[in-house]
Amino acid sequence: MDNDFELEIVDLEDNPKRSRVRRRSNGHVGNAAEGKKPDGVKIERGENERWDGTRWDHFELRERSVEGWAAHVVGIAAAQSTPNPKAVKSSVLTSKPTLVQGFNDFVKEPPPSNKAAGRPSSIYQNLINLFNFSKELETERRIIANDPEHNAQYNYAKNYIKTSKYTFFNFVPYNLFEQFQRLANFYFLCLLVLQLIPVISSLTPVTTAVPLIGVLMVTAIKDAYDDYQRHRSDNQVNRRKSLVLRNGQLKEEIWSKVEVGDVIRMENNQFVAADILLLSTSEPNGLCYIETSELDGETNLKCKQCLPETESLGQDDARIGAFRGEIRCEPPNNQLNKFEGVLNWEGKQHSLDNDKILLRGCILRNTDWCYGVVIFAGKDTKLMMNSGKTKFKRTSIDRLLNFIILGIVFFLLSMCLFCTVACGIWESLTGQYFRVFLPWDSLIPPDPPGGPAVIALLVFFSYAIVLNTVVPISLYVSVEVIRLCQSFLINWDDAMYHPPTRNHAKARTTTLNEELGQIEYIFSDKTGTLTQNIMSFNKCSIAGRSYGDIIDPRTGEFLEISEYTRPVDLSRNPYHESNFKFYDQSLVDALDGGDPDCEAFFRLLSLCHTVMPEESRGKLEYQAQSPDEGALVSAARNFGFVFKSRTPNSITIFAKGVQEVYELLCILDFNNVRKRMSVILKRDGKIRLFCKGADSIIYERLKEGQDSLKYHTQEHLDRFAGDGLRTLCLAYKDLDEEYFLDWKGRHHEAAVSLERREEKLDEIYEEIEKNLILLGATAIEDKLQDGVPQTIANLAVAGIKIWVLTGDKQETAINIGYSCQLLTDDMLEVFIIDAHNASDVEDQLRKYREEIRNVTATKQPQTNLSVVTFSDEGVGQDNLSDAGESNGGFALVINGHSLVWALNPKLELLFLEVASQCRSVICCRVTPLQKAMVVDLVKRYKKAVTLAVGDGANDVSMIKTAHIGVGISGQEGLQAVLASDYSVAQFRFLERLLLVHGRWSYYRMCKFLRYFFYKNFAFTLCHFWFAFFVAFSAQTLFDPMFISVYNLFYTSMPVLALGIFEQDVNAKNSIKFPRLYTPGLLNALFNKREFFRSALHGFLTSCVLFFIPFGAYYNGMDQEGRSMADQQTFGSVVATILVIVVTMQMCLDTSYWTLFNHITIWGSLIFYLLLQYFYNFVIGGEYVGALSKAMGEPLFYFTTLLTIVVLMLPVMAWRFYWVDVRPNLSDKVRFKQRHDAKMASKRSEHDMLRTPSARRSRRSVRSGYAFAHQEGFGRLITSGKIMRPRNMKQGPMSNGRATNLRPDNKISLVAPAPSTVEV
Repeated sequence: MDNDFELEIVDLEDNPKRSRVRRRSNGHVGNAAEGKKPDGVKIERGENERWDGTRWDHFELRERSVEGWAAHVVGIAAAQSTPNPKAVKSSVLTSKPTLVQGFNDFVKEPPPSNKAAGRPSSIYQNLINLFNFSKELETERRIIANDPEHNAQYNYAKNYIKTSKYTFFNFVPYNLFEQFQRLANFYFLCLLVLQLIPVISSLTPVTTAVPLIGVLMVTAIKDAYDDYQRHRSDNQVNRRKSLVLRNGQLKEEIWSKVEVGDVIRMENNQFVAADILLLSTSEPNGLCYIETSELDGETNLKCKQCLPETESLGQDDARIGAFRGEIRCEPPNNQLNKFEGVLNWEGKQHSLDNDKILLRGCILRNTDWCYGVVIFAGKDTKLMMNSGKTKFKRTSIDRLLNFIILGIVFFLLSMCLFCTVACGIWESLTGQYFRVFLPWDSLIPPDPPGGPAVIALLVFFSYAIVLNTVVPISLYVSVEVIRLCQSFLINWDDAMYHPPTRNHAKARTTTLNEELGQIEYIFSDKTGTLTQNIMSFNKCSIAGRSYGDIIDPRTGEFLEISEYTRPVDLSRNPYHESNFKFYDQSLVDALDGGDPDCEAFFRLLSLCHTVMPEESRGKLEYQAQSPDEGALVSAARNFGFVFKSRTPNSITIFAKGVQEVYELLCILDFNNVRKRMSVILKRDGKIRLFCKGADSIIYERLKEGQDSLKYHTQEHLDRFAGDGLRTLCLAYKDLDEEYFLDWKGRHHEAAVSLERREEKLDEIYEEIEKNLILLGATAIEDKLQDGVPQTIANLAVAGIKIWVLTGDKQETAINIGYSCQLLTDDMLEVFIIDAHNASDVEDQLRKYREEIRNVTATKQPQTNLSVVTFSDEGVGQDNLSDAGESNGGFALVINGHSLVWALNPKLELLFLEVASQCRSVICCRVTPLQKAMVVDLVKRYKKAVTLAVGDGANDVSMIKTAHIGVGISGQEGLQAVLASDYSVAQFRFLERLLLVHGRWSYYRMCKFLRYFFYKNFAFTLCHFWFAFFVAFSAQTLFDPMFISVYNLFYTSMPVLALGIFEQDVNAKNSIKFPRLYTPGLLNALFNKREFFRSALHGFLTSCVLFFIPFGAYYNGMDQEGRSMADQQTFGSVVATILVIVVTMQMCLDTSYWTLFNHITIWGSLIFYLLLQYFYNFVIGGEYVGALSKAMGEPLFYFTTLLTIVVLMLPVMAWRFYWVDVRPNLSDKVRFKQRHDAKMASKRSEHDMLRTPSARRSRRSVRSGYAFAHQEGFGRLITSGKIMRPRNMKQGPMSNGRATNLRPDNKISLVAPAPSTVEV
């Protein structure tokens, strides 16, 4: 059975037995229901089956995965009903519409009884049919090495990659197309066209053209800058150098010029330029070692091996240049762990699989050189196929703004319609009799019924122009400027700088900043994101005694190990490693005293493994198939038991300086079922079996009579697991030579058996691995990145739900969950979903849903301490924070094979219902596509803002699917960073990115928008009130110049300063009080309700602004008896008071005053007066002298003061009431912040507790030792294929890290199926 976990095409046949039949992509269709197996077809039942029912809701995610081999599937389906399959294969449907339709018919068509009628086709299909577009879809790739002419006919993709959106030629049309998707931009374009018609426009087109062009230019510059950064990243990759064999000679070429069929040479520590078929290497037996950190974040090495037939080519450029092998393989697809093909060379056909392929993005390690033929290049490589396309992301505020703008447009049209009707009535009743003084235009019909109707129609468009400022075009300019500046503030934040890697946080996009303040779900990778993937030997238990803890001699309590704790001195050992730290001197003393148990313990660690040693620069280095195994061998080395070398038949160690050579008789390798490994060694005539494995497995095989030792070791295991360490038990057994020889013969028979080989070997292994003697246990720490537990705890208190999506095994993920506070002992239950078929998964989900409902129904309300405020002063007793962090709750752990069914359309809502009621969710053994599908599921149904964070290429799909993608720019590659919207060096910086920058950005943007709509309604509605006094003639109240620059100059700078620098509380308190983040989750600071409040405030302000000056200047006289009731004076007075009032409102709205706020606020008032003087007196504006005349009279100042008092006093009283009587958490923290500033000298830091879950969790033992996820390399070692004949070179690497956990009395743990593999 294939162990690879991969996306598969599944259909459910409706037959009498209701059997579920899984068909792989290379399977036939026709006889599946009857259980028949056509030639060459693999039919399997049960394991990873998936049926989509009658629909598949997320076509985009599926299309990327199946498109590469869809033609193959459809071709086989057609072959079922054709007598000559070869003929069908040659005429497989190649046009995309037909292929897609055929594929959909094949995959998506439900059973006849459930078939839905009238299913709408996809947009993609409709467009293809509309334009009758036909595109040939690759069904099989054919390549001849070193034959560019032959390969060119297929037009395979070049090795050039592109993640940017624009080019020099399409930037202007593409960017304008995107910008005019914004309703406001399109509206103002239409408005500009109307203003070009003189008969209806009372304003010059400049008043709309200048702001519109400004908006488009600023946005275009910002988008160009964003895309320029992507181009730079692309060019950096495309310009990497590679050695290409051209005409029998090596030539240096940049990556973008490498083509399919080229033979390239790679050298040690170089990146692999494309997906290549390995031909020859510098290592014996055609082996080479690669690091796949850019693909999956793993830094441990993997082993690849070329065909024995091509290995003989060596590095002879002439022979390799003459190589003309024909390669036929699968088309490009995104499956990282699968490859199928054949090589035809010299009349023979050789099978090709994934072990012979090096993928783009891998790094060659510990291999001097290798040669390979390019199979897939550029966008066809598996790395790029997993990357997906750059998507245009919009924030929820952008979407809300579009809706609000649409509403404002309808409000504007309503006002225009009202003015139109009123104008028609006035012209009919009054206006027609005053044509001598107010003549109608020559275009207007002279008869009364027709004339007023035409005038009213023209007035509709005139008021649409006059009142257009109610739809704020400058809003988008200001929004883009604010976002750009906020991005710079993120880039410049030294608190998110990581000195070891010299990486700052980086905002790779400037359009999503405020969305960082509304994140409800975080989807995180584990390896390289939460952990460092660095294992360290921390503690151990030997013969019932625990080592590794430091005990206070006075109190007998364990002391916390800190950076100031001195490690034991191991420098007398010439092989010791300076970076190895151990703090318990008693273990060193026991070894120095010759303790036989301690010596046997470390001797076992130095012998029982499949690690390969290597001499590099005079230093001994180890290459292990998992980091855990390397850590154990390294620990033995540092304590004086040094694994020095191995051959296929022997292992050599130095035990406390004395060389010991053991004959290697047998390796009983690890697999997921056995959960242990053993070696059988012989020395001095004695044969001994050494075994290590999961504690539950070892304990079942121990010899009787060790109860006391088992009891004490179990206590230590419980304590180790409670500290989040990965535990492992060690045991041994002496063997009789006669029995061993008999067993060895039966072992050989099982090993060469052609039937039930694996089952027979397991039985043989089981027989000899009994009656073991327990030696002890080890405890390894998978080091978390700095600050991960505190970050997760704080984000959880903020109300953010964290889901971990990892390719790791279930047990490893659970251990890390406890270590990083994602899982805690106070949880009511941890649900495990591990079923292998749809019905069982559904049963488990329904059972857990009922348990959650029962607990929720019976749970009594309880009063919690103010864990939110982390203080004893009652700061958090408001509606935003009184919930605190609830004790208990649930967690959900689901395996990849179960997730296949949980994501089925029939079960996805049930799965989401259960998962969304859990505090934490961990998805194990998931593929890159499944990660994206989980994110997409939450996006579609929860309507929540999602963030995905990862560090490898396997996280790219998830990062691009989420609303916001964050890449970890550490040492694990750049693919995630290139695809992300933001990048940070460590997971802990996510806390500051969200709780500080995200919250500030959201708070600033919301405050900016509320103020912006307020000041625009206050400004525009003055024209509406004025219409009642000018016969609805579209006469403007303000100077056209004032109308043009009101939003551009007079009121723009203060609100920009507010949007860039405003903060309610400082960064320190934003992190200390994470519940301050809650308003963003509730969308509380700007929504439809808040908009209506701002609009109503602007409406009332406009009334006061218009009618108080109107009453004051109605029949008003100056001191010399001259009338001041002219329109220009009145308009100038209202305009001046308007600027003063909105500026004072800005002062009230500003909580954080900086130099820029002072300059922009007071500078705007001064600039208004200076510009008015310059425009009217220097340029000669229409309103020349009006303002200066008004300001020369006391009436102006009295009117201004009265208007300000009437408008500002209620606002101040309202705000004082809410802050004093009903303060929210922000108000209280701000008060505390001011209080702390005064009492800084008396305030101590310990008064503010950080997180409520800082204690060490104590839980039952969960063995988390990480062997490989696949079978180890015991066979390679014993066969000698992996050996260097000269010096020992490092051994093969596996991508595994985790073993299985022992079940305990809290949660039921079931081992993952052998068919799963880590991605």
